[in-house]
Amino acid sequence: MVSLEKAVVAKLRKGGMDFEILVDPYLARDLKEGKEVNFDDLLAVEEIFRNARKGERAPNEELQKVFGTTDVREIARTIIIEGEVQITAEQRREMLEAKRKQIVTFLSKNTIDPRTNTPHPPARIERALEEAKVHIDIFKSVEAQIKDIVKALKPILPLKFEEMEVAIKVPPEYAGKAISALYKFGGVTKEEWQRDGSWICLMRIPSGMYGELMDLLGRITKGEALTKILRRIG
Repeated sequence: MVSLEKAVVAKLRKGGMDFEILVDPYLARDLKEGKEVNFDDLLAVEEIFRNARKGERAPNEELQKVFGTTDVREIARTIIIEGEVQITAEQRREMLEAKRKQIVTFLSKNTIDPRTNTPHPPARIERALEEAKVHIDIFKSVEAQIKDIVKALKPILPLKFEEMEVAIKVPPEYAGKAISALYKFGGVTKEEWQRDGSWICLMRIPSGMYGELMDLLGRITKGEALTKILRRIG
């Protein structure tokens, strides 16, 4: 449970009345992004207030009338998702920087420069975000706002979403480690064992992650894995 000293107010005006709760700002952000959170950690106190700082509780009859329930956690979820979380300036700066890094990572892994068919370096994406003065919503997931971000960036930074299908053959002595690592990496669509004990697979990955995949295979197989790009899908 978040302490009262670290909690912030989340509020919602509904049915002509104000409702407030005291919450962990970071978990409230996660809930707004669509993630599931532990309400034991989210709420400072399991109460719905008319005015949280004054300790003025909302009567149960008001809660039932406006929300159709008196369940604190259900109402708290509605307040956070539909309402406003009053974070501090320092928390906003911290959350904005974290969200910006998530967006840069997402774009560097999932898009390419259509002029060169290679990923944009993260530093180039960061500069473009600054130049385009892109609005980043700290309370929205990356996926929920990436379409608008890409639209804002395109006049400055050509971007193309592309995937590739890669065939991989791993020698027998590295197969065990490779299977575990590649399934964890994600994107394996087909696999097959060869008579000599080698392992082959097909992977479908964002083109921007190809370099990362090659580095992983290089470390696991000491450069002995064979790879071939079968097709690009964009």
